[in-house]
Amino acid sequence: MVTVAEQIVEVLRQAGVERVYGVVGDSLNPLVDAIRRTEGISWVHVRNEEAGAFAAAAEAQLTGRLAVCAGSCGPGNTHLIQGLYDAQRSGVPVLALASHIPSGQIGTGFFQETHPERVFTDCSSWCEMLSTPAQLPRLLRVAVQHALGARGVSVLAFPGDVAALPAAGPTGESRFLTEPGTVQPPAGQLTALAEALNGAEKVAVFAGAGVRGAHAEVMELAGLLNAPVGHSLRGKEWIQYDNPYDVGMSGLLGYGACHEALHGADLVLLLGTDFPYDSFLPRTRTVQIDHDPTRLGRRTPLELAVHGDVGATLRAVLPRLEQKKDRSFLDGMLDKHCKALETVVGAYTRDIAGHRPIHPEYVASVLDELAADDAVFTVDTGMCNVWAARYLTPNGRRRVIGSFLHGSMANALPHAIGAQLAFPERQVVSMSGDGGIGMLLGELLTVAKYRLPVKTVVFNNGALGMIKLEMLVSGYPESEIDNGDVDYAAIARACGVPAERVTDPVRLREVLADALSRPGPVLVDVVTDPNALSIPPHITAAQLKGFALAAGRTVLSGGVGRMIDLARSNLRNIPRP
Repeated sequence: MVTVAEQIVEVLRQAGVERVYGVVGDSLNPLVDAIRRTEGISWVHVRNEEAGAFAAAAEAQLTGRLAVCAGSCGPGNTHLIQGLYDAQRSGVPVLALASHIPSGQIGTGFFQETHPERVFTDCSSWCEMLSTPAQLPRLLRVAVQHALGARGVSVLAFPGDVAALPAAGPTGESRFLTEPGTVQPPAGQLTALAEALNGAEKVAVFAGAGVRGAHAEVMELAGLLNAPVGHSLRGKEWIQYDNPYDVGMSGLLGYGACHEALHGADLVLLLGTDFPYDSFLPRTRTVQIDHDPTRLGRRTPLELAVHGDVGATLRAVLPRLEQKKDRSFLDGMLDKHCKALETVVGAYTRDIAGHRPIHPEYVASVLDELAADDAVFTVDTGMCNVWAARYLTPNGRRRVIGSFLHGSMANALPHAIGAQLAFPERQVVSMSGDGGIGMLLGELLTVAKYRLPVKTVVFNNGALGMIKLEMLVSGYPESEIDNGDVDYAAIARACGVPAERVTDPVRLREVLADALSRPGPVLVDVVTDPNALSIPPHITAAQLKGFALAAGRTVLSGGVGRMIDLARSNLRNIPRP
């Protein structure tokens, strides 16, 4: 007799699923037991279902294949929500299996009763309840294909007792469409695109994650148009390497001349980006190319919207473009970008031997030098995003995974778990903030249990650094951001993970090199400067006023020493005309 749970597992295997992340629980027992008895698929025991969803999101993002997480009834599956939001907003195929209370108790206010078919609606693109065995295997096939086709989250809820029932019929064979087709723009849009690009005097390109696989086409385009090329954080890994037209990144984490290039152009070309910070985008003539038509024009008004994959669109339009002769705009932006890199990005990576606490920028730069050419970096939300954006060097093989759209804390370590399980032979480095790792600290036990060779580098400044900056630019003195002086190396060793704590910058390179070369998991806890904050390349008058106001309030409250340290730490990081 085949049960509903066994049928679920059989369909998952047909979809190529190799593992399910979750925490076992009574309503999940039929599913967990079915996994136990099935070859080729395993249960990954995380300490919090939230971490399981993050791990699945990272696996799906790196492999492009379906990844699965699960939660038992009530609190078990509501824990999934944070990681599922991350997966949905990152556009990666994840299936969540949300078990429910006994079917006869639904609607009675039973112990741990929630309504998963309602709870998960906003963080998924498909969410349904399996009520009877007769709905399988079709309903699960729909869930799987929806996740793969829509590149998002599907949630299948089911009562635990239904999972234990006999299947209503044979499973049969399932064939899933795993590789989406290529979107080609209509002929009229290509003609209008060529006319706009040929007619503009100064073109600037802003690239997002949608330029993946189109690096050569973007370089050819920039060469024909003499266009500077900037990027978003998610676009960095796909476009910055081998790019002679690079002018850096825009946004709150930005650096270099990207902001100035976008605002100095008379035509901006947005390539595969859904950059949310519209205040950094110019209100000039703008053309946007995206494979998802719902994204066209939702950040800034467009002169022309082009519906198509970036690579396919550029291949079609490149033969129609004329070579521009004037390089003055491009060369001017490249010069400004070079000077910005020399004075801003390199400010904290030189002459650091005597600086304590250690500059976090220095930690990131050394990590960048020592890490493998195909390393996977997982990055916590907050200041770690800044250091990764400014100091990790892409090369077309490295990957950088983060909660870049949902912006959840504590993502780096569980993302690293999913990345390492998907690629056991690849170097995976978690750039964790002390605030992030403290939030899901139990996942060190997951790393230890499976002896995952994740290298966790904790940027331990004892504070919520990004929140501190947000308070300052809004005119508020810092408050309630102190995380305390915590020895995460000692905690890691207690969990069974070898660890080192670094307070002396002279030791940093040696410790990181040793950690990266050792087999198995290692944690390096680096005590970093809490006053090293990120100043974006463009600061509004309101932000400057807020920063000054916060400084005044801090001085009046007796914190003049902290503000002097802050000024000294960031003096070279403030952009100058």
